[in-house]
Amino acid sequence: MNVQLPELLQRLTVVAVTHHSAHCVADMARTLAPFPHVTVVDNASDDHTPALLRQQLPYATVLPLPENLGFGAANNHALDQVTTPFALLLNPDCHITPEAVAALIAAADAYPDAAIVAPQLWGDGQKPQLNYGWLRWHWGARGPGATGPLCVGHACAAAWLLRCGADRWRFDTDFFLYYEDEDLCARVLQARRSVLIEPAAQAIHANRGSVKGKSVLRSEWRRGYHHSRSKILFMSKHRSPEQARRTRWRGLWLGGLELVIRLLTLQPRLIARSAGRWAGTWSAPCPH
Repeated sequence: MNVQLPELLQRLTVVAVTHHSAHCVADMARTLAPFPHVTVVDNASDDHTPALLRQQLPYATVLPLPENLGFGAANNHALDQVTTPFALLLNPDCHITPEAVAALIAAADAYPDAAIVAPQLWGDGQKPQLNYGWLRWHWGARGPGATGPLCVGHACAAAWLLRCGADRWRFDTDFFLYYEDEDLCARVLQARRSVLIEPAAQAIHANRGSVKGKSVLRSEWRRGYHHSRSKILFMSKHRSPEQARRTRWRGLWLGGLELVIRLLTLQPRLIARSAGRWAGTWSAPCPH
């Protein structure tokens, strides 16, 4: 390890949120071993995740919550206790090296207006993920990845270096799951700060690998539910009430059609996901 790395790593606290993540703990322990400050918030797991964390990450601060508050609220709970200049938000299914984190810190130092600096994510199959883009109502993410530091409209919060101190960036807890990172990025831009991608820093992200509940169908339903609900909340907050209403009605019609088609395929996981999407669209608060 570079002799400067231990000093650099003292400048950040790793923040992770777990939920039914016992299968990730061993890999988390290996990934986080070089980092001196680690806080893990557990969202009411019933698979002994907190006990395993205390056993395999004995120096980490483990904060078990009595109920699942959602991704953003759990991160906020940890961020309220961070005293270092930076927090490294890291999903349980995301792995990053100290050298990559050093590159993120170097980018943050070089660009002091950047509130968030994110690495290039790679999938398990060693394929780059397009984990960033511009505001989705302007244009969609496409094309090759960044080759140098790049200002973007949003970046996936699977791995973020978040500036702390005088800045107090927190997730909007109206978003239980999904779109909370895009919402925070939009607010960063509104405050005339920047969201930066540093492709010299890379992290491996096993997408959707951090949660293993007892029921696969229940997990699929929840993913569909929260994704659809949060999408409408996001449109209402950052576009317009009219856009949110159109999105909701389109989602109800198309989601209902999708559910009927998937019922005919007799594939339970797809049926559960589609049913969750429709329910989330129906339940999303939408201005009249």
